[in-house]
Amino acid sequence: MKLFNLTKNKVVVENLTIAGSYRERTKGLLGRQNIDAHEGLIIKNCNWIHTFFMKFPIDAVFLRTQMSQIKDTDYADKTIYKVVKIAENIKPWRLSSPVFRADSVLEIKSGSAKNIISIDDELKITEDL
Repeated sequence: MKLFNLTKNKVVVENLTIAGSYRERTKGLLGRQNIDAHEGLIIKNCNWIHTFFMKFPIDAVFLRTQMSQIKDTDYADKTIYKVVKIAENIKPWRLSSPVFRADSVLEIKSGSAKNIISIDDELKITEDL
């Protein structure tokens, strides 16, 4: 799966994983040595994160799930994510503050959020572009 920024018309992540179950959300990126620039993880039902036991810094993009307002038939009536906060370069052994407007978090390689994602951007998960 890919994550596409509808607002900027850019691919955010080429290889997206979704952590939806309790076990997947708890594990997140733990146990990995790094994350590539083209990878990302969306943690659903989550509005804060920690980087305890991680070995690399990340950018965390806090998202709110909503229905698309776009009239294009490809995206009409489909779920998209609105960016509500971006926390850049969260180092290992840190804890984020809760973002009460968020219901999911995108974790990506540190420095990847710059120039690709901004607050209020709309993001969409796609199989292919």
